[in-house]
Amino acid sequence: MPYLADPSTKYKPFPPINLPNRQWPSKTLQKPPRWLSTDLRDGNQSLPDPMTMAEKKEYFQKIVDIGYKEIEVAFPSASQVDFDFTRFACDTAPEDVWIQVLAPCREDLITRTVESVKGANKAIIHIYLATSKCFRDIVFNHSREEALAKAVACAKHVRALTKDSDDPECKKTTWGFEFSPETFSDTDVDYAIEVCEAVKAAWGPSEENPIIFNLPATVEMATPNIYADQIEYFATNISEREKICISLHPHNDRGCAVAAAELGQMAGADRVEGCLFGNGERTGNVDLVTLGLNLYTQGVHPKIDFSDITSIIDIVERCNKIPVHPRAPYGGQLVVCAFSGSHQDAIKKGFARIEDVKDEVAEGKRQWQIPYLPLDPKDIGRTYEAVIRVNSQSGKGGAAWIILRSLELDLPRGLQVAFSKVVQKEAEVVGQELSAQQLVDLFEREYGVFEEQQGKYQLDDFEVTNKSKEERELTGALTVEGKRVELKGTGNGPISSFLDAIKNAFGYNLEVLNYHEHSIGKGSKTKAATYIELAYEEDGKTSKRWGVGIDEDVSQASIHAILSAMNAISESYKK
Repeated sequence: MPYLADPSTKYKPFPPINLPNRQWPSKTLQKPPRWLSTDLRDGNQSLPDPMTMAEKKEYFQKIVDIGYKEIEVAFPSASQVDFDFTRFACDTAPEDVWIQVLAPCREDLITRTVESVKGANKAIIHIYLATSKCFRDIVFNHSREEALAKAVACAKHVRALTKDSDDPECKKTTWGFEFSPETFSDTDVDYAIEVCEAVKAAWGPSEENPIIFNLPATVEMATPNIYADQIEYFATNISEREKICISLHPHNDRGCAVAAAELGQMAGADRVEGCLFGNGERTGNVDLVTLGLNLYTQGVHPKIDFSDITSIIDIVERCNKIPVHPRAPYGGQLVVCAFSGSHQDAIKKGFARIEDVKDEVAEGKRQWQIPYLPLDPKDIGRTYEAVIRVNSQSGKGGAAWIILRSLELDLPRGLQVAFSKVVQKEAEVVGQELSAQQLVDLFEREYGVFEEQQGKYQLDDFEVTNKSKEERELTGALTVEGKRVELKGTGNGPISSFLDAIKNAFGYNLEVLNYHEHSIGKGSKTKAATYIELAYEEDGKTSKRWGVGIDEDVSQASIHAILSAMNAISESYKK
């Protein structure tokens, strides 16, 4: 059905900022910002089912534990619950944590808000007033002059109730002040500066305790570069820059909040406000987890502890009652794992390359560099076992990686290819991803690993003696379907002698195509793992089959590998 009208005609491009000598494009992120968590205020107010008091307390403790020093805890004038929780936060916060509270530019609500934090060690009063023409005209019916006057009057009211107050309780508190020209992203920047200059004069900041100007993308309306231009223009045109902390509060309407926050910091911002995993109104606030862990990949410590990201996810999901998306950066269940065969192969090779220098990497003497893994999963508390997961789309590398991690068996390439076909068939049958344990069980069943006495051919005993300098003789016995069969054969070593004995006893003409071995374990517990690919005749054609053997003795491990292949061949004949 054709459109009745073109929707794009209702909109116009966002006007660019006149900033011909912009500096931010050549900047890089070299230090973490001041962080503000607003999970308990902005995040909580956006929840269909807001947090209970118990959930707020648990969430607050987690935010403190992982290192946030500035926390916006509530809108205390909105309800008694918010007021009471603010008192709890003030009473329990460590001495170095700032408790921030929010109020609109209404003097009665500001008074109630200040009451909620009296006596706190460190408190920030945050007030806001919408400054964009859209909001002034439609929501508040304010002229530019009226909006400016209101902002100044409310700033003076905060000052009178806090740092200028004679109340003994107020004197116990170190007071901070934040003003937001709300809807900054849609405000004429020169007007935003005019309002902030007047508010700054009313508050009277110092270099030791600067005023915080929050420049929010209340609604994300343009590309991140334009937001960065707005921030740089503000930062370079506001007076007394040394007495100002520029704070960013990007929302995610266009899906660019993380980029906007990073470019905004390059443009001169000092502080970022957001929520863990980006919870917030509409499409959310900027994601503090993504921003923080992005810094790691640039060689910068975020000063927040994300080493146990699983516990953070647990708190966020339980208290917000909103799941973290499986593909969310860093925190999603699937972001550190690969299903694709080519991805798995590249990751497996990367881990093999880094294995010899892993201690130097851990000490910072070498850089982490593995394909498809920009961050070491261990740095966020994820195990390497979660990196590769196997389904019907997976190739040889994925299953081989899991067998290596689970059984310490480093499968040769040919065996990887053979086993991947077994895995793919099984995944198609069950119609879903195979767990690591399912893969291990499948491998052990397919190759008889750790169950040498399983199958038609069972080794009883054998002995190899030297007949001459070049010739060896093997004697021994197998149990075949309950009957003992004596073995005797010659060759240049244990393997060729055993194959000759098999030919003499059963008439089978088996040929070794590939042989690989390596050790498992260390010290007295070291064992040998051997992998042998045999060629044999089947229906007039030459077929191939791999066998796997493990034993403390290399020769015995090799014989177990041959029997592993023979038992599988006999099973295929039954089918």
